[in-house]
Amino acid sequence: MDGQIEADQCCSDTASVTISDFSDEILLNVLTYVPSHDLVTNVSRVCRKLRTLCLDKSLTAHIHLHKEYTATDEAVKHLLRELSSNIQTLNVSGCYWLAGSTLDQVTRCKSMVQLDLSGCRVTPARLSRLLSSLQCLRSLALDVGPGFDLQQLSAEGKAALARLHELKQTLLTPSYGVVPCCSALRSLRLYLEASEGWQEAGGCAQLMVGQSSVPHYQNLRWFSARLAPGEVNRTLLALYLAVFSMRVPEGLTGLVLFVPGLAPPRPVAVTALTESMASSSGSKVRALQLPRTWLDGTVLGRVLAHGCPAYLNLSRCSAPGFNPLHVLLAAGRDLSPLRGLNLRGCGRGSLPESCSKGEEEMDAESVKALTDSCPHLTHLNLSATHYHHNSPAGQDGHLCGALGRLAHLRSLALPVCALAQRPPAAAHVTDSSTHLSSESLLLGLKKNRRIGVPTYQPEVVGGQGGEREEAATSCVRSMLKGCLHLVELELIGASFLSAMPRNEPAIRKDPAACPWACQVGDSQLAALGNLRFLRKLTLAHLPGVLKGTGLLQLVQGCKDLQVLSLANLGSLKTVNYTQALMEALKHCTQLRELRLEQPYFNGNAAFFEALSSCRCLHRLCLVSRHGTFLPTAVVNFMQSCAEVIMCHMFMGGTLVACKTLQKTLLDSWTLSPHLVPS
Repeated sequence: MDGQIEADQCCSDTASVTISDFSDEILLNVLTYVPSHDLVTNVSRVCRKLRTLCLDKSLTAHIHLHKEYTATDEAVKHLLRELSSNIQTLNVSGCYWLAGSTLDQVTRCKSMVQLDLSGCRVTPARLSRLLSSLQCLRSLALDVGPGFDLQQLSAEGKAALARLHELKQTLLTPSYGVVPCCSALRSLRLYLEASEGWQEAGGCAQLMVGQSSVPHYQNLRWFSARLAPGEVNRTLLALYLAVFSMRVPEGLTGLVLFVPGLAPPRPVAVTALTESMASSSGSKVRALQLPRTWLDGTVLGRVLAHGCPAYLNLSRCSAPGFNPLHVLLAAGRDLSPLRGLNLRGCGRGSLPESCSKGEEEMDAESVKALTDSCPHLTHLNLSATHYHHNSPAGQDGHLCGALGRLAHLRSLALPVCALAQRPPAAAHVTDSSTHLSSESLLLGLKKNRRIGVPTYQPEVVGGQGGEREEAATSCVRSMLKGCLHLVELELIGASFLSAMPRNEPAIRKDPAACPWACQVGDSQLAALGNLRFLRKLTLAHLPGVLKGTGLLQLVQGCKDLQVLSLANLGSLKTVNYTQALMEALKHCTQLRELRLEQPYFNGNAAFFEALSSCRCLHRLCLVSRHGTFLPTAVVNFMQSCAEVIMCHMFMGGTLVACKTLQKTLLDSWTLSPHLVPS
């Protein structure tokens, strides 16, 4: 029969269960986790049934090759030839290794509606050929680099751009890109990444002169811009926003602007855009994010008067006389539509005595009221603030208990001190069991007891030790009880500053940790092992983590962890959790990305041997001031983990050792040009 499985190819003769015993629905669900190019080149050749299922429209209509580093030119060409008539959306973003001839095969996909070419080099001539063939295209994403000339596009290409509804454009040079031809846009997403070192004669001046050629977007519903640091990108954003000062689109529902560092003065166009969002009828505001100096209580209140957006980013917007959380709660609107809320650094402005100047304490009562008003929150960021629970012992009212009521929460960011159960013990308080009176004969002879955070002992489950552990983790467990489906979690010290920040200047001085955060240690990390669905975890500036035994318990529970970022755990002078970290890495079988930032870290042979257990690892980043590494261990690790495509190490090695290691790795990957470690 045509549907009969060829048993000699699909399974062994001794198997009691074969593929034919599973329904098509189950097999299709399993095949969704297989890369598209693998389905066509390998899986479809196993047997007749799989060959039929691999051509199912649910698998062939949407092709996603982003971060699929095993997708070679030959495999992608074969994929496009076989499935060209079925493909409706194609995402090859980040596939920088694909040749131009491979991208030319996209012209076969006549039914394509959405195309993402971000990260791929596309010339105006090639873009013209693609647009001329894809008459159904309505969504496009591309990069615009130096030398891109819109005038080189063909008439057919410009006509296709005029039919686009969505455009995502990454600008690597001061340019309008293809925007002047896209007059029917409903969504415009800009990524401004022009380098300060790029000098194009009169680049911004030419844009200013040609500003009148940019159309008025009367159909625009979404406008977003994410800037890289640099004055040239801020100038470029101002030129794009200047267009809206001529005519504001009616019905704008999304305005998202991310400007790192100091933002320029608020343009007039922003005020006009927010007024348009507030006055539009028949449409709800979906998202709002403005630089902190552009947002005040008046602007936020005007938008909230029309209705609560689904996404609000109010990061660092707290200022004297303006608390965004208070404005949100006092607006008198139904907050149930809110799904994503970023309150990073938004406190009430008071300074706890134990904290550094300039840091803020979270308004816990307002946050608790927020959890009651927004039961459907899925993303919440409360980092870069302090939370100090000062209620009497045993009294219910901890912030974690309020967060536990958010059953739909999928991502959460908290300051480390928010997991502390009680105030830290005073430094002058001594332990009565070990107190030596001044008249004791042993005074001066007996060694003083070391004062520090006790090591978590997972084997202690009963008795007094078990009771202390249960008390220390009670608030964490109350949060996990209602947020068991968290996928992403960040616990970051309120004063944490990375040695290598992405959008801010590097700072060499390590700030002091919050005294409350010193109480959060291995027992709390072990409790987080109950998050069975956790995929991404960030732990930064946890001084209470010493031996790291809780980290081992955590990864044993979170078996599907894919992204792990650790920074400044325990003492910054001595790394005491290396052994536990190596044991934990052996359990991270699904780990894709690892970032470790720790001063004085020793990347020895034992560490890289343990890291070799992470066979699925794609990206590795080690940041360590005064750190050391063993070059031969790095080479052996890269040879054993063939999936690694990025290896960044910012450590204390000599320039000669780094250059030698880089050359050795590059020579090892000469036959695989798309795998280039750096």
